[in-house]
Amino acid sequence: MKSAVHYTVIAADPRAHLFAVTCVVAKPDAQGQVFRLPSWLRGSYLVRDFAKHVQDMRASGGGKPVAIERLDKRSFRCAPVKGALTLEYRVYSFDESVRKAYLDTRRGFFNASSLCYCPAGLERSGFEIEVQRPEDALCRGWKLATTLKAKKISKDGFGTYTAPDYEDLIDHPVEMSAFERIDFDVDGIDHALVLSGPTQFLAEVDRERVSRDLTAICHVERQMFKQKPELDEYLFLTNVVGAGYGGLEHRSSTALICSRNDLPRAGQTKLGKDYRTFLSLCSHEYFHLWNVKRITAKSFLESDLGAEAYTKDLWHYEGVTSYYDDLFLLRANIFDAATYLDIVAENATRLQRTPGRLTQTLDDASFEAWIKYYQPDENTPNAAVSYYVKGGLAAMCLDLTLRLKSKITLDDVLRTLWTRYGAREIGVPEGGLEAVAQELSGLKLKPLFDRMLRSTAELPLTELLAEFGIEAVRRAALSDADVGGRATGEAPRATLGLKLRAGETRVAQVLSGSAAAQADISVNDQLLAINGLRITPASWAVQVTQLKPAREITLQFFRGDELLSRTVKPLPTPAECWTLTLSKVKGDKLKRRKAWLGK
Repeated sequence: MKSAVHYTVIAADPRAHLFAVTCVVAKPDAQGQVFRLPSWLRGSYLVRDFAKHVQDMRASGGGKPVAIERLDKRSFRCAPVKGALTLEYRVYSFDESVRKAYLDTRRGFFNASSLCYCPAGLERSGFEIEVQRPEDALCRGWKLATTLKAKKISKDGFGTYTAPDYEDLIDHPVEMSAFERIDFDVDGIDHALVLSGPTQFLAEVDRERVSRDLTAICHVERQMFKQKPELDEYLFLTNVVGAGYGGLEHRSSTALICSRNDLPRAGQTKLGKDYRTFLSLCSHEYFHLWNVKRITAKSFLESDLGAEAYTKDLWHYEGVTSYYDDLFLLRANIFDAATYLDIVAENATRLQRTPGRLTQTLDDASFEAWIKYYQPDENTPNAAVSYYVKGGLAAMCLDLTLRLKSKITLDDVLRTLWTRYGAREIGVPEGGLEAVAQELSGLKLKPLFDRMLRSTAELPLTELLAEFGIEAVRRAALSDADVGGRATGEAPRATLGLKLRAGETRVAQVLSGSAAAQADISVNDQLLAINGLRITPASWAVQVTQLKPAREITLQFFRGDELLSRTVKPLPTPAECWTLTLSKVKGDKLKRRKAWLGK
C-alpha cells in the first residue's frame, strides 16, 4: 500500500548547497490542495521562517502545469487537479546549526521541517520519504543515518523511509556523510554516536572510552524512569567542527555540534573540561527524551508550528534538564562530587555576573524567549536572564528543599510527570511541575516558587547548600578567565565592568552600574589609551590588573569617527565567583549529602 504523501529528496547540487524536493500527493483536496511549511521547530523557540530558503517551485498534475496561489509566508494553494498532484522545488541549505538544513560536498543534513511542505488535511496520513544517494563525485563514500522507520534502504542507508504522520516525519533528522559510527548497547537498546567531520581526526577518537561513558550516562537516565520509554534505537548525530557547540532534541535521536577538542583521543585518560562539556551536552539532550519530547507544555503540543507557542515554564523544560545533565554524570561516576560542585559553582558565577537577573524573572525569561533568548544583543546581560542557567540552579534549590523538608525528591516529581502526562502523550498545563511538587511533598511551596520564578530576588543557594554540608562562598575573580569553582591566587583590586571583543580593543559589553557605564563608555567604542598609554589586545589584561579602586584614569577612544576622552573611576572587584566545598559534617547533614551526591 502506497502512502498518501511521498517525498523524494536529492542532494541535487552540493556545490551550490541545493536540495531538490519532490512531493507527490496521491489524492489532493478537490477544492485545491493547500501546503504549509513550519515556521519553527520544537525545542528551538524562535520563528525561523524556513520557507524563505525555498526556490524554483512548480506544480503539475497529469503532466500539465498547475497554478500556485500564495496565501501567506509559509502557505500556498495549488489549483484543483484530477489524480495525483506533484510539487517540485529546491531548498538552499547552508545553515550548519542543528536547526535547519545543510549541504556541501563534505556533508548533508536536514530536519524535514526545513524541506517538506505538509499537505493540509493530510497531517495524520501515511508519509514516505525517499533520500537518494548524491551523484557528485566528491560525495563518494557517503552513508545515511536517521531513526526514521526504514521501508526499503541500501546497506549504506539511502532509500525509502516511512512515518505515520507529519509530526513523526519532521522529528527524525537525517545525517549524510562519510561518517564514523560508534555503536553501543544501553539496557538492550541499540545506541550509536554518529560523527561527521575530517576523516583523519575521527579515526583517532577513543571509541571505547566514548561508548563506555555514554553507556553509563544513558543507563542512569533510563534507570530513573524505570526503562521507559521503549525505543528501537537512539542516535547522537554529531557534526564535529573546529569550534562549535549545541544540540537539538528529537524523539529518538539528537542533532549535536561539537568542537574537535571536545572528543577524547586514544591515549588520553584525564577528564578534560572539553570532553566533560561534550558528555554534559549528550546527557542534556538524552534527558529531553522525557523532559520536552514527552513531558511537554500543552501549548507546544497544540501548536501547528506556524506561530509562537507561549509558556512560562521553559525554566522547567530547559532549566530542570540543565540541572540533571551534570548530575547524571556524577551518578554515572564520570567524575566525583567535588568536580560536580565546581560545575555548580561555575553556573552560579555565570548567574552572578548577569545583571539581568535583577531585571527579568524566570517566568518572563521563559515567556519572552521568542524575542530575547535567541536574539541576544550587547544589552542582553543587563536586561535578561537565562532560563537554562538560573532555571538549572532553581531546579537544584527545589530538589534540595524537597530532600530537606519532605520524603520525596525532584526525581519523584519528574517520574510523576512522566506517568501522568508524558507516557499518555498529554500536554502539561502551565505550572504543572510546581503543582505536582506541592502535591507529592505536602509542602507549601508557593513562597519558594514565587521567589525563584516570579521575582528577581537572589536564589537561596547558600542556606540550602549549608543544610547538605556544603560551604558556599563568593570571592573576587582572579582574572577574566576565572569562571568560578576552586581557585587560588590574588584577585585584581579594581574593575571597569567592560569586555572587549576577542583580539580587538573594541568594546563588546558594558555591564549596567559599572565604572565604564557611569563614565559614558559604550559598546563598539574603540579604546585607544589609558592615561596616554596605548591599549592593545595583548596589553589590556595587564593594564586592567594595575587599576586601583577610586583612582581615576583617563580613557581615550573613538566612537564612530569622533575622538573622545572620559575620566573613569574604577570600582572594587565584586565578589561574583562562587566556590563550593564539602564541609566536614556528620549526622543528618552527612546523610542528606550522601543521598544527593552519593557516597
